[in-house]
Amino acid sequence: MTTSAHGDAFLHWFRHCTPYIHAHRGRTFVIAFGGEVLDDARLPEIVHDIALLHGLGIRLVMVHGARPQIERRLAERGAALRYVKGLRVTDDAALACVKEAAGAARVEIEALLSLGLANSPMAGVRIPVASGNFVFARPIGVLEGVDYRHTGTVRRIDRESLNQRLEDGAVALMPPIGYSLTGEVFNLTAADVARAAAVTLNADKLIFLVEGAGLTEPEPAPNPAPARSGDRVRSHLLGAQVPELLAARPDLSEDLALALRAAAEACEHGVARVHIVGRSDPSALLRELFTRDGAGTLITGEPCERLRTAQSGDIPGIKALLEPMERAGILVPRSAEELELVIDRFQVTELDGTIIACAALQGYPQAAIGELACVAVHPAYRAQGRGDRLLAHMEHCARAQGLSRLFVLTTQTAHWFRERGFLPGTVQDLPDERQRQYNSARNSQVYVKALRETD
Repeated sequence: MTTSAHGDAFLHWFRHCTPYIHAHRGRTFVIAFGGEVLDDARLPEIVHDIALLHGLGIRLVMVHGARPQIERRLAERGAALRYVKGLRVTDDAALACVKEAAGAARVEIEALLSLGLANSPMAGVRIPVASGNFVFARPIGVLEGVDYRHTGTVRRIDRESLNQRLEDGAVALMPPIGYSLTGEVFNLTAADVARAAAVTLNADKLIFLVEGAGLTEPEPAPNPAPARSGDRVRSHLLGAQVPELLAARPDLSEDLALALRAAAEACEHGVARVHIVGRSDPSALLRELFTRDGAGTLITGEPCERLRTAQSGDIPGIKALLEPMERAGILVPRSAEELELVIDRFQVTELDGTIIACAALQGYPQAAIGELACVAVHPAYRAQGRGDRLLAHMEHCARAQGLSRLFVLTTQTAHWFRERGFLPGTVQDLPDERQRQYNSARNSQVYVKALRETD
């Protein structure tokens, strides 16, 4: 690749991530990861990425686990962490190991966030780190005759104190530990702490860095393109779908299952976006946050992709979709002013604030027919069925207007419409008004489709 090509690739990447840089500034992110990260040689890279987010003006809360570190300390003392029905029992010996592991993790992370060597990604950076008794906890207690001792759950988060540290520009560091009003210490899960912090702060994002590739699913036929794990990463999931998924996937790792449960609860309590990101890919976190398609699984309370009626504010996005097809002669050029006059005829597919598909419907009620025009799908999404979903939606809109047929005028995309039930027609099949407007110089082909009476 030439230097110019490298430069073009860099400019393309930088320009396309700029909207996300602006959108994330001043937002609150809670990032959680397991203790396995602390043992990984790539820990400095992860901390550097988090430092980059801080430098972009993002308010950050880091929640870390410590299970491997706790288990090592227990093994050194000839003990083990006991589990009953998936819940750990934290006795006095285990609690001592929890305290030691949490303290050591805090020092290590603070040290990495303090790095400022001239030849490091942290050069010239100073990031204050704040930790403290932000988490109030209560014991799980006795369940079915088992006393879980010092294992607890989050009771509440000290929102005021935590928010003040973030306002002061610090990165808040939260271990999997909570405190009671009686001065007791409880062993918590990082997922529980992260969920509670995100809900309390009304965080814009809750992000779980999990082991492996994250939440994967089989690549559907007929286009198998396996990821490293043999599957592809699932791109989106609704919080309400999590219980069914967990029931169907008993093979999921414990940390992934905990993250999914916490994600669903966070969505239920108002956190708009939760991200499950596999940390096996060193670029996954930044790609998830600064590219449209991301690199992990987005979990939301409501669908993040919407098919809706267009508004005036969508005109720049619609023009961006139509202009390449206009330059190729597929569509008749339309100015922004012309689009403004007919914007109410358009339906658009919006993904993460970006218009990725559009179509327009002009009805001729007296002839019970409608014209389907300006059908366009962003090139990156043409193989994912969005064109078919858009067409089905437009047919539904046409039926709602009392129309029984649709027609299209096309010069280069006849095959696409024919594959979807449109049949060749003539200019005489058009309503009278449209016949008078027909541009014979373009010699557009007419295709007509009869609509079913019901969906």
